[in-house]
Amino acid sequence: MARSFSSKVGGSLACVTTALTLLMQPIAHADTQTWQSVQKAGVLRCGAAVAAPYVMRDPASGQYSGYFVDLCRDFAENVLKVKAQFVDTSWDNQVAGLQSGKWDMAMALNKTPERAKAVAFSVPATDYQISLLVNKKNPKFAGLGNNLADYDKPGVTIAVISGTAADKAVSAAIKSATLMRLPGSDETRMALMSKRADILADANDTNHLFAMANDWTHEVLPEPALAKQGVSFALALQTPPEDMAQLDAYLTQRREAGEIDKLVDKASAEILAGKKAQ
Repeated sequence: MARSFSSKVGGSLACVTTALTLLMQPIAHADTQTWQSVQKAGVLRCGAAVAAPYVMRDPASGQYSGYFVDLCRDFAENVLKVKAQFVDTSWDNQVAGLQSGKWDMAMALNKTPERAKAVAFSVPATDYQISLLVNKKNPKFAGLGNNLADYDKPGVTIAVISGTAADKAVSAAIKSATLMRLPGSDETRMALMSKRADILADANDTNHLFAMANDWTHEVLPEPALAKQGVSFALALQTPPEDMAQLDAYLTQRREAGEIDKLVDKASAEILAGKKAQ
C-alpha cells in the first residue's frame, strides 16, 4: 500500500511539474518581427476603415486617400522601403484584423483602455477634441484667444448636437453660457449662420471642414481641451519596442514640423472639392 501510494504521489507530482514547465515556457507568437517581416514581404498592409478625413475611398476607382492613408503610404515607401497596401475593413474589425494578422497596422484608432489590452498604439498622429466655431465679426469675441472661460459668459449661446460627445463635454464644462441643443449638424450650422447661436461646438475635424468652406468663421481649440483623445496607428500587441519607436519617431517628426496639419488640410480640401463637384 505504501509503495502504491508513493507511486501515485510521484506520478501526480510529475504531472504538476510538466504542467508548470509548459506554463513557464514563452508563448509562441505567429510573428513578432513586425518591420522585418514587412520588409521581407515587400508590402506594408494597412487596415482601412473609411471615415473622412482620416481614411477615404473613391467608390469608382477604389483608390484610398485621407491623411492617415498618406502617412501609411509615406512610412511604407520612404522609411521601410516597401509598398503600401490598403485592406478594406470596418471599424468593428480593426482590432481583430491585427490580432489575426490580416494587416500590419490599423489606421486612425483612439487609444482606449479596452483596446490597449489587445493591441499596441503609436504616439498620436493627431488629436480628436471638441472645437468651437465663432463668427469672426461677432463683437462678443473680439481679441479673445482660446481660454474656454472667455467664451463661458452670460449672454453667449452655444449650439451643440443633442446627445453627442460634444454635448456631454460642453455640458460638463460650461457654467454661465446658454446651451442650444439641436438634432443635427445642419441645424447647428444654421444656428451659427443665422446668429441665433454665438458658438458651434462640435468635433474638431468636422468644424475644420466647415471653417475651410466658410471664411467668415474662426475655429478655436479651447484650453482646457474638451474630450481630447489621441488618434493613432495600432499594431499587434507583440510588436517589438524598437519597431514601435521607429514609427513613433516618424510621426513625432512629421507632427512637430507641421506636415500632418498640411495633410489634414489636403484631405479636407479633397472633401470640399468633391462636394462642389456633386
